[in-house]
Amino acid sequence: MRPVPHSSPFMWFLVTVMALIPTQFILLYSAVAGKPYQWISNLIRQYFLVKWIVRASVFYVYSQCTFREHATYQYYVLYLTSWCSNVLVAYIKLVSDERQSKMIKQIGCQHVILFGKLFYGELFHNQHCASSDRMRALFPAVFAVLALYTPIIPSLIPRERVAISRCGIGRNGRQINLATNHFKVSVNAPDAVFFQYNVLIKSENNQEVEGRRFRRKVMDKLYRTPTFQLDGKCFAFDGGKALYTVGSLPLKKLKYSVELDEAAVKRSGSPDLIGMETFCIRSKTFKVKISFAARIPMKPIALALNGLEAENTGDALRVLDTILRQHAAKRGCLLVRQSFFHDDFSGSVSVGEGVTACRGFHSSFRTTQGGLSLNMDQSSTMILTPGPVLEFLLATQNVSNPCAIDWEKASKMLKNLRVKTRHNNMEFKIIGLSEQVCNDQRFLLKKRNGDSSKEETVQITVYDYFQSRKIPLTKSRFLPCLDVGKVNGPIYLPLELCSLLSLQRYTKALSSKQRVSLGEKSKLLPHTCMQIVKGAVRDCCYGDDPMFKPCGISIEGHSTVCIGRVLGPPKLIFGRREGYTPRGGRWNFNGKKLYNANEIKNWAIVNFSTHWDMKQLSQKLISCGASKGMSIRRPLSEIEEDLEWSNAGPVERVEKMFETLCEQVEAKGIVLPDFILCLLPEKKCCNIYGPWKKKNLHEMGIITQCLSPTEINDQYLTNVLLKINSKLGGKNSLLADEHIPNLPHLKDTPTMILGMDVSHGSPGQSDAPSIAAVVGSTHWPLFSTYRASVRTQLPNMEMIDSLFKLEQNEQDVGIIRELLLEFFESTRGRKPEQIIIFRDGVSESQFPQILNIELEQIVKAVEYLGCTRIPKITLIVAQKNHHTKLIPYGSTSNPPPGTVVDTQIVHPRNYDFYMCAHKAEIGTTRPTHYHVLLDEIGFSADELQNIVHSLCYV
Repeated sequence: MRPVPHSSPFMWFLVTVMALIPTQFILLYSAVAGKPYQWISNLIRQYFLVKWIVRASVFYVYSQCTFREHATYQYYVLYLTSWCSNVLVAYIKLVSDERQSKMIKQIGCQHVILFGKLFYGELFHNQHCASSDRMRALFPAVFAVLALYTPIIPSLIPRERVAISRCGIGRNGRQINLATNHFKVSVNAPDAVFFQYNVLIKSENNQEVEGRRFRRKVMDKLYRTPTFQLDGKCFAFDGGKALYTVGSLPLKKLKYSVELDEAAVKRSGSPDLIGMETFCIRSKTFKVKISFAARIPMKPIALALNGLEAENTGDALRVLDTILRQHAAKRGCLLVRQSFFHDDFSGSVSVGEGVTACRGFHSSFRTTQGGLSLNMDQSSTMILTPGPVLEFLLATQNVSNPCAIDWEKASKMLKNLRVKTRHNNMEFKIIGLSEQVCNDQRFLLKKRNGDSSKEETVQITVYDYFQSRKIPLTKSRFLPCLDVGKVNGPIYLPLELCSLLSLQRYTKALSSKQRVSLGEKSKLLPHTCMQIVKGAVRDCCYGDDPMFKPCGISIEGHSTVCIGRVLGPPKLIFGRREGYTPRGGRWNFNGKKLYNANEIKNWAIVNFSTHWDMKQLSQKLISCGASKGMSIRRPLSEIEEDLEWSNAGPVERVEKMFETLCEQVEAKGIVLPDFILCLLPEKKCCNIYGPWKKKNLHEMGIITQCLSPTEINDQYLTNVLLKINSKLGGKNSLLADEHIPNLPHLKDTPTMILGMDVSHGSPGQSDAPSIAAVVGSTHWPLFSTYRASVRTQLPNMEMIDSLFKLEQNEQDVGIIRELLLEFFESTRGRKPEQIIIFRDGVSESQFPQILNIELEQIVKAVEYLGCTRIPKITLIVAQKNHHTKLIPYGSTSNPPPGTVVDTQIVHPRNYDFYMCAHKAEIGTTRPTHYHVLLDEIGFSADELQNIVHSLCYV
């Protein structure tokens, strides 16, 4: 054993005491001056500074003292514990404001708990320590303070909400067998333990190496090094800083030097890439430090499968997922989170403009009621279309002649892309383009003069150089070259000799045309998708992975079959109280009237250069509206776009059209129309759509409906009228359960339904603000009518921070206040006694934040309005971005509408279920995954599923 250090701990002891003295003086001065409020912020900041100093010094002493009974260790820890307790008491006495006092108490008690956990149990319950009775006698003050705090700690620390456990399973509906894309995993060694190590990789200049791909190369080389002490073990490396092994390494700290060979150009500026004689091999040395971090047992997974709480379940699953990622990386796949993509996979489709949708697979381990399972699903990511660089540039700029290429735009597009040369099969990274074309771009070339050993430097063009090496160039003579060198040492390559490597991600937002193309080309039949997934599991050969074998992990090749239930569709009510039961998840308005139709008075039609006759269209729309009970007057204006503006930019076209519209409408004595019908020249991908919506809806507050019809008939016009009526505030249909309340818990108790979501900027728009939107139901006992409230917040921020928001005048301007007041007015003075919240777009790791941040804001908003009774709340998170798919067993179609699954593939403890509410005509249905985090109302499983199913039809 190493000896106990004496000088070092005492030095840290003195440093810590010196750091605490200023805080004591601040406390004393504040108490004497009697002005604690101006010092409170300083105290809090000083407290956090001291906390980290104390924590660092104590941990240092703890690590250095081998014998825990050593007097240095004991006295040091007990002194600091006693001091922190006394300081916290002073803080609490100093602050008289109730809100500030509560906050300080919470901070203080958390600190006491920290010291209690780290040192109290270690000191007085460790077999190496001196007897606890003796310590109690020596330090009675410490135990007096701890005893004082012990009874009140639970009441001072805010209760942290956790997700509820499953309350049961549903019984309603007919049973159906469903095949899933889950594959059962067997664990034959549940007592296995993973050891996690931190990996630090530095270069020769002592800079930490970034980039997961390069870090993997270093670790792969280290693994092949004979001096690497693994004791015959394999490891899993996540490409970052975590390395996992089954069983421990011989030492807790290891240091190695790794040399990687790298090809380098011998002559700066030379584009000669023909033979290896112009290259030298240089080595780079990297320093790798591996240090022990933690033990991660597999046993928590077995506990989780039995529905028991286990803190390390997520850690164990993360190790297994890391092994999956490493397995794919060794096969040369592109890794995107838990998905992997290989250029050998078939099914990749071009979406145009030099972009290809590469089809790959998502794989992850999940704990379910049926045991541990591997969730395998098809996935796709956008990559740059591999192939000749020149063809790529023509495709991205949508031109047919190289002379029409915008080279400034091309330089930005090509920067940092990797290419492979045709003549010598080597790979390079592009840093830009040459300033001149290939026939004019010169560089200095060193060459020998005849038989002489002397070298002379001559100037030569890139084109002449390759011609002299008998490499013909047919397209590059008058085109720029690629620069694949460095800033101070360019290396020029003709365009036609280079091809883009495969699996280079395209991270920008897709254009409208690309999105439409992707949707049309990526649809597959359900049974085809399932067969592809099964084939991927078989081809990956996970059972042969050397990291899985020591854990006894094996994966079955056939998919899991589970039992689902098909709920009956809810009944709808149309105009004149006419009832209708949907069939196959669909319904239409043939021969029916709208439940509550709005009249359209002041409206106009604009036509952006389409071939449709606006007068004829308006007549058909008026006639169709009359048959559905909707009164539509003749339009105020019908405006054709001037042909001279048809080739202008989308923003200019919109502005000119709006100016013309205002002129014509104002001539009739009306400032602006209430509604505008807009005819667009292209379906789904017109570049006018965005600017037109922004101008009308965002800037002017005018409701619009855009059309791009291929055929105009009654069915098409009816669908258009349904959208228009909803936008104008009408009701197309009503749920029978609303008209004659049948849903338990809702018909007698005022209930408000909230829907919450946050949308973020498109890829490449990291600075665009996120948009938080919340809708709240009104006119209880109905819940088909909603009021929306929208706020902007920081970019990529998922938690809604404006549900409850106080201004300087202590006025709440949050979203929930607006919706609560609207509910109060629409129900003639009723306050909601129950609130059902549907939250969309959050991952499982963010559930605690939803429960303890957003839900807390909602409660505060209710309290701030003066409500003495907090409504009962049911909080449901809806996830569509998951990887579980279902198809009827032995069928080739999607599950019928109303299919619910709440057994076998769901979480072993948490309350969740899958639901397919509607019918999917093409492609594979991805059921919505609902997680019930909180249910104070007390719904049964059947009641809650019926409510969710009914609301899907609203």
